[in-house]
Amino acid sequence: MELAKRYARPGRTLILWGRNPERLTEIATTCCARGSAVFTRQIDLFDGEAALAAFEADYADHKPDLVILGAGLSDIQPLDSMTEDPQKVLQLAQVNYATPVALATAAAQNMIPNGGGHIALIGSVAGFYELPCSPAYSSSKCGLDFFARAAGLAWEDKGVGLTLIVPGFIDTPMSRRLEGPRPFLVSAKSAARRIIRAITKKRKVYIFPWPFRVLRVLERLLPQCLRERILRSLIVGQKERQ
Repeated sequence: MELAKRYARPGRTLILWGRNPERLTEIATTCCARGSAVFTRQIDLFDGEAALAAFEADYADHKPDLVILGAGLSDIQPLDSMTEDPQKVLQLAQVNYATPVALATAAAQNMIPNGGGHIALIGSVAGFYELPCSPAYSSSKCGLDFFARAAGLAWEDKGVGLTLIVPGFIDTPMSRRLEGPRPFLVSAKSAARRIIRAITKKRKVYIFPWPFRVLRVLERLLPQCLRERILRSLIVGQKERQ
């Protein structure tokens, strides 16, 4: 929502996707008031085929030169559960990895013959760690990270840039469900400013806030046995969705 607000300005067209029709209407109204032409689409990225078809239709109508893929699901394995819920694992894999990867590829495929463009994918610092409390989430973000780096190399010479945004904790409804510490928490407004700046500068990878960049260096120095001990010691819960 904050990203859409900051991109809204006179003469700019925004294509906004989301699952919640009330929130879509709310943000579209705000962006229109700021001078943008706004088109919305209610869609669930769990249906990858429908998402691809919708993207092709929207691209044909509007030919966007910037595509930001920021939808995501999170889940924490209950402390009294032996494993994660297989159905939730499937949903996480689809929404966090499979559909964004397919949509990014569709965007590049359309942008290349039309003069190029830029794509941004929203990952997570969780993708750096094999989190026992959330294997599906951390692995989906790890996969997105690897895809972004590989696709960025593949598309760069064809006129399509790709930025992987790797945030820590952002103060959103999703992170507020967590029961446990949220170190280096960043407000949604601050996160939006940083993301836009990274995209404007065409950064290939942008990790924020800065302590996570430092931790990324330090954790590589840890022996694997110590790393695993630390990860196993993490106790994180989550509140039920309202």
